[in-house]
Amino acid sequence: MTLHAGFVFGPTVALLFALVFCWFLISLCFIDIETQLLPDNLTLPLLWIGLIANYSSLFNTLESAVLGAVFGYCSLWLIYHIHRLITGKPSMGYGDFKLLAALGAWTGWELLPMIILLSSISGILFGLIKILLKHNQPRTPIAFGPFLAGAGWATLFWGMH
Repeated sequence: MTLHAGFVFGPTVALLFALVFCWFLISLCFIDIETQLLPDNLTLPLLWIGLIANYSSLFNTLESAVLGAVFGYCSLWLIYHIHRLITGKPSMGYGDFKLLAALGAWTGWELLPMIILLSSISGILFGLIKILLKHNQPRTPIAFGPFLAGAGWATLFWGMH
């Protein structure tokens, strides 16, 4: 993950920011898998660092980054509340909203649909494989953070170049 950043960005300030991005995502993945939580003390700084990076348009314009953070948070917030209204049950944690907001701050609003699509498809496939292999029951919760993180990473490194 971090080696790939060096190839994509070369010896630049963007590389330093990309490495920070990778390290945060790796930490968030392991924490979410272990605890089913995405802690604010990682998701919120990741969001702010993304906005700071894009203040200088390292990865996207500041306007796109701010809208990415807003639309990222609001899109999962809306999905959560619609699902809860229909089923009476929560579908994800608020940490997922914050992580997608952070990813939007890094990639901009234009790439949020790609992140949502990639993370949803990979999460669904993972869940189906676990069910087919009898490692999970159909309603067993699965940490969604790693799928968001993977899609965000792929989008930052491939979707923008």
